[in-house]
Amino acid sequence: MAVSVVRLGTPRGLDEGLRIGTVRRPPRGVPKKEFASRDFYDAWLPELAPSAELVSFALAAETDAQWATFTRRYRKEMSTPTARHLLDLVAALSRDSDMAVGCYCEDETRCHRSVLRELLAEHGAELA
Repeated sequence: MAVSVVRLGTPRGLDEGLRIGTVRRPPRGVPKKEFASRDFYDAWLPELAPSAELVSFALAAETDAQWATFTRRYRKEMSTPTARHLLDLVAALSRDSDMAVGCYCEDETRCHRSVLRELLAEHGAELA
């Protein structure tokens, strides 16, 4: 059992399990009833997404230094009690079932999901 880190809207893996959207906003132009059937997500957990202000900062980041600033700020947001509890929950669930967490960004190296992958590992998640 494990948690995969995926790009939302891409075809699901065979053993992916429940797909959780860790994004601030739902997909534009997609009816809510079609989120799962169009491979976005089955459940939405925006509490594991960066704040709207930080998303804007990340999208504008052009240098490694700016990305490092984003990473530091996102990690700080994820250090709140609520976020830590959710990270612990996803990590615990990953040891008993398959699931995926994800975001819309094309390039994982410049997406919060790269940091989320690290955070989940730090919280003891089984990663695919």
